[in-house]
Amino acid sequence: MLLNYNPRHCLPSAEDLPDSDDTPVDNELQDLIPHVLKDILALIWEERMDWYFGVDMGIYYDPENPIDVIVPDGFLSVGVPRIIDSDLRLSYVLWDELVIPTMVLEVVSQTRRGEYTQKKEEYAKMGILYYVIYNPLRKRKPRLEVYHLNNGEYELLEGEPVWLAEINLGIGREIGVYQGVEREWLYWYDPEGKRYLTPQEEAKKAQERAKLLEEKLRELGVDINE
Repeated sequence: MLLNYNPRHCLPSAEDLPDSDDTPVDNELQDLIPHVLKDILALIWEERMDWYFGVDMGIYYDPENPIDVIVPDGFLSVGVPRIIDSDLRLSYVLWDELVIPTMVLEVVSQTRRGEYTQKKEEYAKMGILYYVIYNPLRKRKPRLEVYHLNNGEYELLEGEPVWLAEINLGIGREIGVYQGVEREWLYWYDPEGKRYLTPQEEAKKAQERAKLLEEKLRELGVDINE
């Protein structure tokens, strides 16, 4: 008698695996930089439910070695459910998700973590289309590098903001304010090179529009309290 056998059924699920490698980030930027990008996506892709952006979350990628994990500072997957269930994702398990992340982000710190060597090679082997390295600290390296996978090798893309055609977004740097901190952040850009605003910036812009409208109504003699 033949039994229906699916080797995936023997592999651990997200509930069985740690959500990260328990290695703490070296500085606050490794947490904040990915959150800027995630917050903006949650605003501009609010109606879309086919994407997921993970921050400091483990990616389990090898079914032959199911405990092997790699933890980018941030990653974007397109073509997956945005929400699995009310408990959300515990980790990103490729043999469950069946979708390789489209982009990974590494924020370089003082401590060498293989962003330019080991991790770059691993992401290429995984087939991740875009590899983004943001370097706020090491002066001998460019501030921003964006690589595109071509025939199994990463090729550096030119220009900034850098256009990511398969995502239909650009990515680049600009001075701005996030959580009260004014500095250079990474942002998403539209096809015309215009920067998308953060939710906080959009809220402030809406308040300014409402205030301007009130002033115009007062000039017209309209009682806005009625």
